[in-house]
Amino acid sequence: MNKKVINQYLEYLELSGIQDIFSQEKNNSEQNVPNLDDLKEKYSNCQKCELGRTRNKFVYGNGSANAKLMLIGEGPGAEEDKTGNVFVGRAGKLLTKMLQAINLEREDVYIANIVKCRPPDNRNPLPEERKACLGYLLQQIAIIRPKLILLLGKVAATTLLHQDKTLKDFRENTYIFQNTKTYVSYHPSALLRNPNWKKPAWIDLQKIQKEYEKF
Repeated sequence: MNKKVINQYLEYLELSGIQDIFSQEKNNSEQNVPNLDDLKEKYSNCQKCELGRTRNKFVYGNGSANAKLMLIGEGPGAEEDKTGNVFVGRAGKLLTKMLQAINLEREDVYIANIVKCRPPDNRNPLPEERKACLGYLLQQIAIIRPKLILLLGKVAATTLLHQDKTLKDFRENTYIFQNTKTYVSYHPSALLRNPNWKKPAWIDLQKIQKEYEKF
């Protein structure tokens, strides 16, 4: 990881009030790496933005801490807010089927969102809400160290890639985020509203599968 990326990561953590800085030697010694379940419990009472005042459950993330693929969506919906788990509603069921279509189960990957609390009426999270949560997400990425990242939807893409494009333009390119090859595709909820997008989404998934099978 180069100096610029390290400084950016530390800056995000500082802005988010996260003080757990850990080292990862080449042998990936687990004794220096925070446990995701412990961090979920630690941050569960977060009140850094207005979303913390309206949520029911803090929705940190689910999946394997050793995942090669990490999926990042926008934010929790109603079902996620009730259960505290990511992608468990209709969009979550579709995401499970999408993963199975490329021979993956949810237990094989790690899934998180840009924000950890549900925005009222499922609106897009505001810039200050995204900023408040960003350190949590960067910390998850640093712990998991995925080989691939898939950003689900425009909110995730614009937040992490700092570019303002159409989703079509985002999908046509690959990116490097936190030293990790990163792709952009449709959010499952968008596919539920627009079934005609399922074909290009399948093309995106095949790209991910091809890359995943290299590792």
